[in-house]
Amino acid sequence: MARVVLRMADDEPTHNSGLLAFGPDGLLYVGTGDGGGKGDRHGVRGNAQDLGSLLGKILRIDPRERGGRPYTIPAQNPFRGRPGARGEIYAYGLRNPWRYTFAPSGNMIIADVGQETVEEVDVINKKGSNLGWRVWEGRRRYSPGESAPNAIFPVIQRFHSDGNCSITGGVVVRDPVLSALKGRYVFGDFCSGVVESARISGLKALDVRRTGLKVDALSSFGVDGRKRAYATSLSGPVYRLAPR
Repeated sequence: MARVVLRMADDEPTHNSGLLAFGPDGLLYVGTGDGGGKGDRHGVRGNAQDLGSLLGKILRIDPRERGGRPYTIPAQNPFRGRPGARGEIYAYGLRNPWRYTFAPSGNMIIADVGQETVEEVDVINKKGSNLGWRVWEGRRRYSPGESAPNAIFPVIQRFHSDGNCSITGGVVVRDPVLSALKGRYVFGDFCSGVVESARISGLKALDVRRTGLKVDALSSFGVDGRKRAYATSLSGPVYRLAPR
C-alpha cells in the first residue's frame, strides 16, 4: 500500500534531482534540486544556502512511520533542533545532485549539475557539509558578495567549454569480472557521453581517466543485486558494463 512519506513545494519543473537511496547506516537519503531557474533565483538568497528550505539539499530521514508521523528525523542529523533550520538536512549548497553514491569507506560521492560553466563531483565525510552553490559553481565564484560558510570544493571538475553540459553520476564498481574498474567510481556527462572513472581515496579523487566507453544521452548509472553495473541512455538503451 502506497503512502506519502515527504512532500515539499517546488517552484519550477526543473532541478528535481530525483534519487532516493538507502545509505550504509540504513537511513534514507533524498537528493533535491534548488527549485529551478537560473542562478537559484528563488528566495532571498536562493534555496541551496537556506537551511529553512528542503531544496538544494541531501536529506536524511528514517522513512518508518512512528507515533503518527510518516517519518522521523535521525537524532544524529546536523541541524535537528536548530531554530530556523530543517532537521531533515544532511548536506546543503547543491544545485541539482544528479546521482550520488557511497564509497567503500562510507564517504558520500555526489555529482552536482552546474549552471553555465562547470560540472562537479564532490566527496564528503561529514554531516552538515556545505557544497557551496549558489556562491560557487565548481571552484569558480558565481555570486559575488555572498558567502557559503565552510564551503567544500569539488574533487573533479568538467567544463562546458570541453563539450560537457550536465554531469551524470555515478556508482562505485563492485562487479568482480570488471577487474579494470573494480573499486573505481564511474561517471560521465549527458552531452559528451564520455564515461570516466576515478579512484576515490578519502576525500580525494585520484587517477581520473577515461574508460573508452561512450553512451549517447547518458542519464544514469545503477547496480543490480549481483553487483553488475549499468548505464542508461535517454535515447532508449540500457547498457551493462562488461569486460572487453
